[in-house]
Amino acid sequence: MPSILPVGDPAPADGVLPAQAGSGAGGRRFCLYVHIPFCAVRCGYCDFNTYTATELGPGAAQDEYAGTVGGELDLAARVLEQSGVPSRPLSTVFFGGGTPTLLPAVDLARILDRARRLWQLEPGAEVTTEANPDSVTPESLQLLADAGFTRISFGMQSAVPHVLKVLDRTHNPARVPEAVRWARDAGLKVSLDLIYGTPGESLQDWEASLEAAIACGPDHVSAYALIVEDGTRLAAQIRRGQVPDIDDDDHAAKYQLADERLAAAGYGWYEVSNWARTEADRCRHNLAYWHGDDWWGAGPGAHSHVGGVRWWNVKHPVAYAGRLAAGESPAAGRETLDEATRQLEHVMLQTRIIDGLATAELGPQGRREVAGLIAEGLIDGAQAVRGRVRLTLQGRLLADAVVRRLLEP
Repeated sequence: MPSILPVGDPAPADGVLPAQAGSGAGGRRFCLYVHIPFCAVRCGYCDFNTYTATELGPGAAQDEYAGTVGGELDLAARVLEQSGVPSRPLSTVFFGGGTPTLLPAVDLARILDRARRLWQLEPGAEVTTEANPDSVTPESLQLLADAGFTRISFGMQSAVPHVLKVLDRTHNPARVPEAVRWARDAGLKVSLDLIYGTPGESLQDWEASLEAAIACGPDHVSAYALIVEDGTRLAAQIRRGQVPDIDDDDHAAKYQLADERLAAAGYGWYEVSNWARTEADRCRHNLAYWHGDDWWGAGPGAHSHVGGVRWWNVKHPVAYAGRLAAGESPAAGRETLDEATRQLEHVMLQTRIIDGLATAELGPQGRREVAGLIAEGLIDGAQAVRGRVRLTLQGRLLADAVVRRLLEP
């Protein structure tokens, strides 16, 4: 969740949504994202809305946060009812950050219980928390599982100490398999998040990280190319020549190696940056984003989307807590998407997943582009004959360029 908020229309203090939000809601899943903005150390590459304890003053204490975000969940239930959005049980719940597991497990359980009492959970609902490997214990993981969490996503990033140092990651790589084992013992599904393309990371380093991740036997692996965001410490280090800049060819080689090694180990890609052992192991919460379902994002800087209405909360935890204490919505701004924008985003998101996009959903020029994209090896020809646009491996490397051509007017 990037820290820079978009520009939009003012959001009303009561948070009530336009009538459009409830239209067709019965055909969409409803999900909850909870942002936990706390980190032990702020990583030099991170542009997310996160804070260390020393950066926060009165009104944003970690030991008060579960109650504060619970207040937004109460407000969410009122706003949705007042806006005419029918109540639906939660399909997925995702705690992200930051490092959610810096909060005591009992606090995360309190927040989940509040959500369950307000909306209930679908049978078999997916409930995930992100975690750093050094922020969990066997006891905390068991408490989360007992509270209803089903899945944990560990920020492994790399298995190579000098790469972790550039990223300012503090965990010992040897802790990762241990944390995975504890999660398994608690009955949780496990995902590992990796980052490739860190300055100074060789292809051999990346291969070692992949092999270490696979050896842990997770259900799911995410592999993201490092993006150097303006304003981060890493961007300043690159600008000063302290570390080398990232390289697109290096990213491509490492992505291809990831796909090769993960496929050989039995993981199938289902979104450009995500692989799972089976369809049941795919992250259903992220799929809800890519399919354009509804979600409420709770927490400072969190983004929400319901029925083509999108809004985002104030960034700072103190301002966030102050709005809620005053009985006001923490929303800083919002936008109502028109049909053209919703169609554009639908094409962008559906093209990134393995199911692909129905060719019939493209405009006339986009459909004419398909033949050329097949000839260039970017779109699967056999799938196109069946009426679906599905990216090849080469197409995944150039996904943004493919989407731009498919959206030609």
